[in-house]
Amino acid sequence: MNLTPVRIAVAGAALALAACAAQSPRTAKEAAPVLSQPRTTEHRGDDDLLSGGLGLAGLRAIAPPAFADAEHPTPAELRRRALWSNWRGIADLAPGGGYGELYGAIAPAPGREFSALATVAGARQPHRVLVQVPDNFDAAKRCVVVTASSGSRGIYGSIAVAGAWGLPKGCAVAYTDKGAGTDYFDLDAGQGMRADGTVGARGDDLAFEPATTSATGVAFKHAHSQDNPEADWGRHVKQAAQFALQSLDTAFPDAAPFTFDNTRVIAVGISNGGGAVLRAAELDGDWLDAVVAGEPNVFVEGARPLYDYTTQAALLMPCALLHLQNLPQPPLAAQSVPMWTQRCAALKAAGVIDGADTAAQARSAYEAMKSSGWTDQALRAGALSVGFDLWRAVAVTYASAYGRYGFDEMPCGNRYSALGTDFTPRPAMAAERAAWWSDASGIPPGAGVHIVEANPTAPLVTLQCLRDLWTGEGADAARVKQGVAETRAGLPREGLPVVVIHGTDDGLIPPAFSSAPYVRAAQTAGRDVRYWQVRNAQHFDAFLGLPDYGARYLPLLPYVYQALDRVSAHLDGHGALPADAVIETTPRGAGKALAPSNLAMP
Repeated sequence: MNLTPVRIAVAGAALALAACAAQSPRTAKEAAPVLSQPRTTEHRGDDDLLSGGLGLAGLRAIAPPAFADAEHPTPAELRRRALWSNWRGIADLAPGGGYGELYGAIAPAPGREFSALATVAGARQPHRVLVQVPDNFDAAKRCVVVTASSGSRGIYGSIAVAGAWGLPKGCAVAYTDKGAGTDYFDLDAGQGMRADGTVGARGDDLAFEPATTSATGVAFKHAHSQDNPEADWGRHVKQAAQFALQSLDTAFPDAAPFTFDNTRVIAVGISNGGGAVLRAAELDGDWLDAVVAGEPNVFVEGARPLYDYTTQAALLMPCALLHLQNLPQPPLAAQSVPMWTQRCAALKAAGVIDGADTAAQARSAYEAMKSSGWTDQALRAGALSVGFDLWRAVAVTYASAYGRYGFDEMPCGNRYSALGTDFTPRPAMAAERAAWWSDASGIPPGAGVHIVEANPTAPLVTLQCLRDLWTGEGADAARVKQGVAETRAGLPREGLPVVVIHGTDDGLIPPAFSSAPYVRAAQTAGRDVRYWQVRNAQHFDAFLGLPDYGARYLPLLPYVYQALDRVSAHLDGHGALPADAVIETTPRGAGKALAPSNLAMP
């Protein structure tokens, strides 16, 4: 391939941008990250950057891309399957949901990937960084979109957010798993994940190796790195951006150096990734040009942190939901009501709630949640997290992460393992282990890994223990609270454009506990933060394929893409930044395809 015209264009752009930079130099105070295990791979033809060649039809397939050898998948097979898993975990790709029709696209994006392990100062374990450089990289604009995975997902956990928007526009896209991800470690076999996602033995340059050597079960980075990675989310994002500049130097040596002076950097993320880019916004230096944060898990002074409202929901929400009518389905009432009724009775017996019968007990639990800031909209949408046991999953992982516990010292007697047909712990099988990197979400249960409780026949004991780590006293509670305090966010840099988007019906990260207090604090301090509140949007676009959820709720991704469009245009000198807005949407209803009128795009 003849790169001469490209090199000439890049060099010319570099000179022009350097001239602009000379007028207003930008600063970046942190040193470049220390990297290990760098890899470069090419992705063209039937293995592109955005979908691994699957396209929209392949991503919609019910079954994941198969491995030729289930126990020994190749790096290419793992990558394609990880893309399939992460697209489906974030976006609503169902027919009629609007993706690829009203918003978004999954056109082939050929190019190269640069990946490595990076470590923030003081951390025990590295985080993954990856940069996708499309062949249509726009040399005249030098654009980098930097992002962090949502939830605890692996390195492709923001492909549907940042990759889908940035790659078609000729931007390089930089990712970090922000110290979480799917680098699981099998303590029974002494095996974990290599940089390419394949399985290797302890000492074989793995992406995560726990300090524990004598325990049995499955360890993973978010819960067991002993780093409290959430405290460093902002630094993870910045190191991904720095790695992007280094990767561009390698990709286009004749146009080097790529620097924060001459390269536009926009940060975007949703959920935990949204919290991560807001944490990046507060770092010293004017290295960022703009930030777009969707449904962010962010904690500011005076707000409720995730661990507080998660443990309350894990304990009380199953009972409280019996007080509400017209809950979305699933969970199915026939299966849920008996279990939720038992929870009410157990809470009453433990003295947590009042009430002589189930109705009164449900009202007591409901009023406790309402008095602490939960809205009816958040409670209804939160039924999904109850049905999928997500509250307990988050509480168990985050208690370990915040307290910096090792695998064999996790609070409340919890640990993780594969389970046999009798629900007792067993060693993982080779085929299960081989698929963890591509299939797992970063927080069990899932991908064949389960939570093992010390009191499996008395689940309320575990939930109360986890709750007491926030509401109680003692060494373990102090340890967890200290970890939570380390995650408190500061204000974004003065003059940095920030757009926050949140669904008013979010039942996992209610805006009253996250976005609203963050925006209020930032705007009060005079920071340039804009806030879109989207009616009838909850937390999980991916679950809108469920008929009742699709009928009731709207996707948030189109608003994230729109905010990125508006911010990018503003940086180009075309139009003002988005104004604050409460966006009055219209649900599409049962059996109907999403239409532009439903979104009411501002």
